[in-house]
Amino acid sequence: MFAIWGVIYAESGLFFGFFLPGDSLLFTAGVMASQGFMPIAVLSIGCFIAAVLGDSTGYWFGHTFGRRIFEQEKLPLVKKHHLTTAEEFYKKHGKKTIILARFIPAVRTFAPIVAGIAKMDYKTFLSYNIIGGLLWGVGMSIGGYFLGSMIPADKVDRYLLPIILVIIILSVLPAISHVIGDKLKPKMPLTEIK
Repeated sequence: MFAIWGVIYAESGLFFGFFLPGDSLLFTAGVMASQGFMPIAVLSIGCFIAAVLGDSTGYWFGHTFGRRIFEQEKLPLVKKHHLTTAEEFYKKHGKKTIILARFIPAVRTFAPIVAGIAKMDYKTFLSYNIIGGLLWGVGMSIGGYFLGSMIPADKVDRYLLPIILVIIILSVLPAISHVIGDKLKPKMPLTEIK
């Protein structure tokens, strides 16, 4: 279980954690708990705590070091105006972003970091971090537990891989649809840009 909690923590707020399989791991761990490999209460509470601590670490990193990166403008994609845009975005949409980002791979890693860079109020961040961590960490593992409870023990291995595949597809679907939507939007001719 410590390895599961470690992955959830890393994916929730460490730069290198964006590629880790949080959704499928939580759901699979829930299925395994339904088969008696671990207690679901301990698993889900630990995942919740790891998720909240991970996001808080990401926030701290962004708040402590992120602004310096933007102010130096040494990286080609990092500009000061991006910082202003992020601050405005988090003033308007920060609360729901912290919750919804939990359910989108890679975004869940960077959302708390950007919240820290954008100086989102930490008490507000923490409140929504707790809600998001509860919905994601506990919700996904309990969901896996209940689905696993409905599958006969001798057939779990037959259904587990397809279930994980569906979860992965559902996790990346919003990002894919956003990219496809952007590509299908008609481009404005340069002569119309003022």
